[in-house]
Amino acid sequence: MRAYLDHAATSPMPESVLAAYLDALRGVGNPASTHGHGQAARERLEAAREQIASLLGADPAETILNTGGTESINLALKGIYWARRRAGIGGESAPVLLIAEGEHHATIGAAEWLCEEQGARMRRLPLDADGVLRPDVLAEALAEEGPGNVALVSFIWANNEVGSVQPVAELCGLARDAGVPVHVDAVAALGRAPIDLHASGASAISVSAHKIGGPVGVGALLLRRDAAIDPLFHGGEQQRSRSGTQNIAGAVAFAAALSRCAGPEHEARLVRLAALQDRLIAGVRETVPDAVLRGADPRTPGARVPGNAHFTFPGCQGDSLVFLLDAAGISTSVGSACQAGVMETSHVLLAMGIPEAEARGALRITLGFETREDEVEAFLDALPGAVERARAAGLV
Repeated sequence: MRAYLDHAATSPMPESVLAAYLDALRGVGNPASTHGHGQAARERLEAAREQIASLLGADPAETILNTGGTESINLALKGIYWARRRAGIGGESAPVLLIAEGEHHATIGAAEWLCEEQGARMRRLPLDADGVLRPDVLAEALAEEGPGNVALVSFIWANNEVGSVQPVAELCGLARDAGVPVHVDAVAALGRAPIDLHASGASAISVSAHKIGGPVGVGALLLRRDAAIDPLFHGGEQQRSRSGTQNIAGAVAFAAALSRCAGPEHEARLVRLAALQDRLIAGVRETVPDAVLRGADPRTPGARVPGNAHFTFPGCQGDSLVFLLDAAGISTSVGSACQAGVMETSHVLLAMGIPEAEARGALRITLGFETREDEVEAFLDALPGAVERARAAGLV
């Protein structure tokens, strides 16, 4: 038996979602065409969009379907920056991007490109020891930079490595009161925290289907009606700020996956997931007493998304642990799958003030709605031996 404990990277597709996806794939017709097949395709597409929008606190016109989190983040940061610069933000000075430390590499890469190629200036906002951006830190940065010089604020809803949840409404409220648009990366929070565009106060929110059992390569940018944005792609204008033939089957499957993340059944899944998380954390502490849990305390309601357990193991290299556990049939990770295969210390842990020597021993274990108890127990059985062998190998 193999145990899959890397759901933060991607989650398997449930049978009901797969059935909806396959059924939609059998359809034909471009939703931009005016004939009967095209109009039938459009009806199916727009029904999916309406469902996605309603489940995420947005209007259909505010729901821009795309290829996933990375495209959403790039469209939000670049598009809002370009629109704000055209509106005169920053005057003759470089418009400022306020970006939280410890962000996903899609955010970091997009912001760095804007600085290198488009004349932006980035100010990184420090995190606390739990990986949380505190409102007083954002308030101070807005005051020092001056709202008229800030193009946008961007932070992650739930950290994709350590699972800590940000005070989203308070952070968005500070920026909104200053007249500054906010983008929130909610990719890791989707399905595990209540995402609502209008209630959050954000101008834009990025989400991705494959984190909740939808298809890879499908996502959405939720963009408020009053948010000005320039497009990344040109040549079609099928959606607000995004050109390109739309993925009907992907939208249908995304809607099906998202519909499973609502209602009493999903609440029961979250309760079960939190219990599995508690068992895993307790088991790690029992079998490897010097392991250190990183991120917010899971006992504090709403402080950490359920299903995330991120530890550092003294004297171990995280990549060694992943390799040894994989050999034992357990799939885990050291952090973001977007950096898999790249030997580097977690920038999230470093941003939390953890010394590099400790941060190199990171291991992220993430559970999903379909995770079984025997998978958790298999991990706990394999962990002590993997730690012993990793410590014998030493740090690279």
